Amino acid sequence: MSVQKDGQGPGKLRVVMAQLDFLVGDIPGNTQKVIEATRRAEQEHQADLVVFPELCLTGYPPEDLLLRPSMDLRVADALETLRGEHLGPAIIVGAPIREGALLYNAAVAIEQGNITGRYFKRFPPNYQVFDEKRYFANGVDTLVMDIKGVPVGITICEDIWSEGPVEDAAAVGARLVVNLNASPYDIDKQVRRKALVERKAFENRVSIVYVNLIGGQDELVFDGGSVVYDHSGVLAAEAPQFSEGLYPVDFVCEHHCQPIPQPAVAEPSLEENVYKALVLGVRDYVNKNGFKSVVLGLSGGIDSAVTLAVAADALGADRVRAVMMPFRYTSGMSIEDAEAEAVALGVQYDVFSIEPMYDAFMKTLAAPFEGTQPDTTEENLQARLRGVLLMSLSNKFGSLVLTTGNKSEMAVGYSTLYGDMAGGFDVLKDVPKTLVFRLAWYRNSVSPVIPERVITRPPSAELAPDQKDEDSLPGYDVLDQILNLYVERDLSADAIVAQGFDRADVDRVVRLVDINEYKRRQAPIGVRITERGFGKDRRYPITNGWKSGK
Repeated sequence: MSVQKDGQGPGKLRVVMAQLDFLVGDIPGNTQKVIEATRRAEQEHQADLVVFPELCLTGYPPEDLLLRPSMDLRVADALETLRGEHLGPAIIVGAPIREGALLYNAAVAIEQGNITGRYFKRFPPNYQVFDEKRYFANGVDTLVMDIKGVPVGITICEDIWSEGPVEDAAAVGARLVVNLNASPYDIDKQVRRKALVERKAFENRVSIVYVNLIGGQDELVFDGGSVVYDHSGVLAAEAPQFSEGLYPVDFVCEHHCQPIPQPAVAEPSLEENVYKALVLGVRDYVNKNGFKSVVLGLSGGIDSAVTLAVAADALGADRVRAVMMPFRYTSGMSIEDAEAEAVALGVQYDVFSIEPMYDAFMKTLAAPFEGTQPDTTEENLQARLRGVLLMSLSNKFGSLVLTTGNKSEMAVGYSTLYGDMAGGFDVLKDVPKTLVFRLAWYRNSVSPVIPERVITRPPSAELAPDQKDEDSLPGYDVLDQILNLYVERDLSADAIVAQGFDRADVDRVVRLVDINEYKRRQAPIGVRITERGFGKDRRYPITNGWKSGK
């Protein structure tokens, strides 16, 4: 039976969803964050139970830190610290727990200084970006525990996507099921999550509290979006995506544990959600890794314009430096537009011509190049000189270089190794070119910072006279559809052609994707926003004899 607090009586339970951002590996810092959040949840929300995300004490994913010999000791110290605080509300935290020779992804319940329950995740995932079976054994038991007089079942992330854990908890009397999550963002993920939790709640006649992690971790972004569904499968509460905070939900627990409905959260557009994911990914990567600032090459094109806007929105204008590095092929329009973008966003802006450096290189290379015709070698030299300038500024001032390549370019190798690929973080790495255009329009709808002609004119690398991207590639509307089918859906070349695409376009694109794996392995990481980004999701051999077709 719950303790009465500010009008709360027997049969009532106030659950606070701690949708928070944790730092991987910082176990003492994460533990302190749990303590501070629990105290706030008690003081500000009179919480009975505070639910934290999956593996919150280590951060997610801890990867091979789990193999460190001292991991068990550090986690044990953290749990002892939490016990010693004698916190008022009950808490459920995520942590790796070793039992015997096996390590488990666990949820630990602590009440009044005592560990009152442990649950081991039954379905560690091993697909896409997940490789939990590398570290964790499968749990086998169901846990339903009495929290303030309410039978509460505990599950972790993938358990709710599988048959068994929620069903078993409901079968032994749970009226409320909590699910601790570290579920990374992709474009359609929240829709899929909500449909799943709705179905599980309805089928098992239990209310479900789904608490999700928030924050950026290398290429992954966790978007929060924690939800509560009642036993009829009706959405009762939803925390906003990309917003860290403590979100309380009241339950009246009689025959069922019924959440008191809250006002609906406005449904964001796809462009708004993706843009927020990019901003969060950049902010956390820069701040968690201790960079003071960022620097990027501003070309006057759309990719660098969107990257600049994201960086300024993520970090503030005073931590962003934009550099225009013109050459003889750089149009006056590009120079004007780059300056306009920098001024609109209020960032530091510099112009350094690469012409003298290019001439010096070509003089040195005159003898070995004698008798040859200009080709992509000279074009790539321009990109590499720009990369050297940016990396020099990075070294001197401690700034992280943001690269500006998009997913379409990364897919087909439309980039220069040690040139425009030189840097530490690629903001648009998983953003197809057609979506880059939509993000530019979206950002301008908030406040106009990108000149309209940057969005409407044909894209060009400006490495040769009158150069256009579509001179070398199919139109981006076609290219992105082919790439989606081949890279993200794994369709064969023949199957893509069968959907109505030109055979020559398909064969060319597929070949470019296949032969440029070596480039992608050397590219910086970037924010993942799709179900299949270039990184942990897609691991193809560089050296192979696979022939495209069937």
